[in-house]
Amino acid sequence: MIEKPPKITMGLISSVAPKMANPEIALAVSELNYDYLYWDEIKYKDIAALTGKELWTAVKMSRMGLYALKWPEYGISIPVTNHMQELCHYFDMNFGGVWATDSILPKEGREVFLNSSVMEEAIASSQIEGASTTRKVAKDMLRRNISPRNRAEQMIHNNYSAIRYIAENNSSALSPEFILRIHEIMTENTLDNPEDAGRFRTNNDVVVADSIKGEVVHIPPSYSEISKFIEDLCAFANADGSYFIHPIIKAITIHFLVAYYHPFSDGNGRTARALFYWYMLKSGYWLMEYLSISRIISRAKPSYEKSFLYAEKDGNDIGYFISYNLRVLKLSFDELKNYIERKIIQKQRSFNLLTLGGINYRQAMVLSMFKDNPAMVLSVNNLVAKFNISKPTVYADINPLIKRRLLARISINNKQSDFVKGPDYDQVIGKLI
Repeated sequence: MIEKPPKITMGLISSVAPKMANPEIALAVSELNYDYLYWDEIKYKDIAALTGKELWTAVKMSRMGLYALKWPEYGISIPVTNHMQELCHYFDMNFGGVWATDSILPKEGREVFLNSSVMEEAIASSQIEGASTTRKVAKDMLRRNISPRNRAEQMIHNNYSAIRYIAENNSSALSPEFILRIHEIMTENTLDNPEDAGRFRTNNDVVVADSIKGEVVHIPPSYSEISKFIEDLCAFANADGSYFIHPIIKAITIHFLVAYYHPFSDGNGRTARALFYWYMLKSGYWLMEYLSISRIISRAKPSYEKSFLYAEKDGNDIGYFISYNLRVLKLSFDELKNYIERKIIQKQRSFNLLTLGGINYRQAMVLSMFKDNPAMVLSVNNLVAKFNISKPTVYADINPLIKRRLLARISINNKQSDFVKGPDYDQVIGKLI
C-alpha cells in the first residue's frame, strides 16, 4: 500500500518557512519538484539538516504556488512546474503545426508508420487491461482483418476501431454521447453484461485493485455523481476562454478524471486513454496518431498505477500523474524518432540492394533485414503479415533468393520451412550495405 504523506501542521510551516531562503534548501526543493517526487522518495533525504517531515513541508509549500487550477468541487489541484512547461514547449515545437511534418516523418511511408503505430497503441492499451496475447498474433489479426477469436483479441480489435473512430471525429466538442460511443466501440463483446457497453454504471459494484497484490487501492465516487461529473468534464474539455490550461496538461487531466471517477462498469482505463488521445488530436497535436503511449506504460505498469495513487493520497494533487505522463510522451516520441531513423536506413539499404539486379523492392527489404539481425529466422507468416501479401507471393519472392544462395531454407519440426541468411549473403550483400 502507498504510505500517506504526513499532515502539514502550522508548527511545521512556522519552523520551515524561514529556512526556505537557504540556497541549499531552495535548490533541493526545485530538484525534487523537477520530477514531482512523492513523500516516499523524499522522507529519507538528508538536506540542510532538515528532517523528512520538514523537507516535505518545504516541498508542499513550494507547490502551493504552482497550481494553475484548483477544482474544489472534485478536490483536484493541477500544478505546472518549470519542467512541465519545458516539456510542453518541446512538444509544441514537435507535435503540432505543419511546418515540422516532413522533418519528423517523411511523406513516403507515412501511412505505413501510421497503421503500425495505431496497432501498437491498440495492442498495448488492451494488454494494460489484461488482454493476454502476443504482439505478433495481434498484429497479424489486425493486418489481415481476421475476426477476433477470443476476448483478448476482441479487446485489441475494439481498441483499434476506437482509435480510428477518434482520428476521424476529433473536431467535435466533447459530449456525453461521444464518450458513450467511444466506450461502446471499446467494449463491444468483452463485458460480462453486454448491455453495459456504451452505458454509465448504475451501481457501486466497482473497485480498483493493485495489479500485483490484488489489494483494493481505489473506491470510485458513487454512481449517483456520474451524470454531474460527465457534464462538468465536457464543460472543462470544451472551455476555451475563461481560463487557460496548456492543452497537453488538460488532456492528461481528462485522462486522470475519467480513470478516477470510473464511470463505467469496465473499460475505464482504455476509455480514459482514448479521450486523452482524442483531446490531443483535437488540440492540433497531429503526431499523436503516430505515437504509442500505452506501449511505454505497459512496460512499467506499476509506475502508471502509482502516479494515480500518489495523487489520491496527496489530496488529489495530480502533479504526479501529469509528470509521469509527460515523461511517457517524451519516451514515446523518442522511440518514434529512433524507429523512423532505422526505417530510413533500412530503406536506403534496400535501394542499394536493387543494384544487384533481378530483385524487387520486397526482396531487397528482406535482405536488408538480415543486416541488423544476422541470426534472424523468418517464416512465411512473418512476411505475409509484414508486406500484406499472399503465401504464393512470399514463395515467389524467397525462392529466387535461395537459388542465389543469399537466403537458405531450414526445416522446422519436419512440417514447415523457415528462412535464414544464406551462405553467399555476406560476400554479396556486404559489398553493397
